[in-house]
Amino acid sequence: TYNLPPGLEYLNQLDRIIIHQQVELLEAILGTETSSKYEIKNHLGQRLYFAVEENDCFDRNLCSPIRSFTIRIADNMGREVITVNRPLRCNSCWFPCFLQELEVQSPPGTTAGYVVQNWDPFLPKFTIQNESKEDVLKIIGPYTTCGCFEDVDFEVKALNEMSTIGKISKYWSGFVNNVFTNTANFGIQFPVDLDVRIKAVMIGACFLIDLMFFENSLDGL
Repeated sequence: TYNLPPGLEYLNQLDRIIIHQQVELLEAILGTETSSKYEIKNHLGQRLYFAVEENDCFDRNLCSPIRSFTIRIADNMGREVITVNRPLRCNSCWFPCFLQELEVQSPPGTTAGYVVQNWDPFLPKFTIQNESKEDVLKIIGPYTTCGCFEDVDFEVKALNEMSTIGKISKYWSGFVNNVFTNTANFGIQFPVDLDVRIKAVMIGACFLIDLMFFENSLDGL
């Protein structure tokens, strides 16, 4: 426990978390992208962290699903404990040389790990790496991310892709909620003894999956 990055001790005994995007009234009414804000909770619904996306209006409205961003994650005392950085990169299987890559820092300024998109003509695939860019886990999504009134699961697998050790799930939360507020609700499951730094990287992976596959969709219709 003493070797954990400050603020990540909350994740040490957890095997699942919930990420809830806060509804932005202006975005709901005008359809204009505003900075995303999230609450990160445990399975009892108790808030552990809150997260705010930082970028400019140009990125949010013109480059929406591929936009660069910095997401700052703070604990309930307002102390920034995780920083997620995503550069502007391609979002297409036809450009395998410039696919998505995201860096997660904890504490801010110290790399905890990376999320790297892998080229595949059919499936969404990502690799979770540690701070030394060594592969740790794989994330494999479904053929289609349109859930049709059901959850959409991205499975977290061992490097051999044979065993599933967790998942990142987009929860379908109803027609009115999805179409008129474009809010997002995710669940992340992982082994309780997983390195807390990798748990933090999985939070970053969740934000990346949200923007890549659900930012401009009707989420389950």
